[in-house]
Amino acid sequence: MPHDHHDHDELSPSGHPYRADQDGPLSYWQVMEIAVRELMIEKGVTTAEAVSAQIEAMDARNPAHGAAVVARAWVDPAFRARLLADGSAACAEMGFDVGPMRLIAIENTADVHNVVVCTLCSCYPRNLLGLPPDWYKSRAYRSRTVREPRKVLSEFGLELPAGVTLRVHDSTADMRYLVVPARPEGTADLSEADLAALVTRDAMIGVGVAKAP
Repeated sequence: MPHDHHDHDELSPSGHPYRADQDGPLSYWQVMEIAVRELMIEKGVTTAEAVSAQIEAMDARNPAHGAAVVARAWVDPAFRARLLADGSAACAEMGFDVGPMRLIAIENTADVHNVVVCTLCSCYPRNLLGLPPDWYKSRAYRSRTVREPRKVLSEFGLELPAGVTLRVHDSTADMRYLVVPARPEGTADLSEADLAALVTRDAMIGVGVAKAP
């Protein structure tokens, strides 16, 4: 979620806000991050303004980027082929830099449904989808999606026909997945922008599907 900057927030030496709702004990990694960040600012490696700009840039990422990629794949067969062959390069064509990670686009069809999980932590294509939802990071989702994926999907309201093959993909630090949901029927006359509006974050993770308006 975007950082909620209140007037009563106190600022650290780097300019990063300490919020009243974060008054609990800091974890080891939080302490380490603060120490490294403050040291880098003190040594001139970076600045408080640069840190804040990066935070704002990360917060600005949202699922609309991924939805635009999916909609382009729906209307442009050549782009779809490039996306499935090299997700990172295809996204770069549209101006979306996914960084050094390898992005793999996986397509849902009438016979195959894909769902994405990160069993290790919460690896996620943030450049395209923004911050991961809390449930994606939960231990229950990470473990149960591997053990009983159909039941997990049913809890999201997605009941798959028995004949559909369900494939679970495990993200890693250097490899992320983007599900390309099936294009809904009855959308032949919609513009690319209108199609993008049908593509939800959950559909691009695989716990949902795109639906016609």
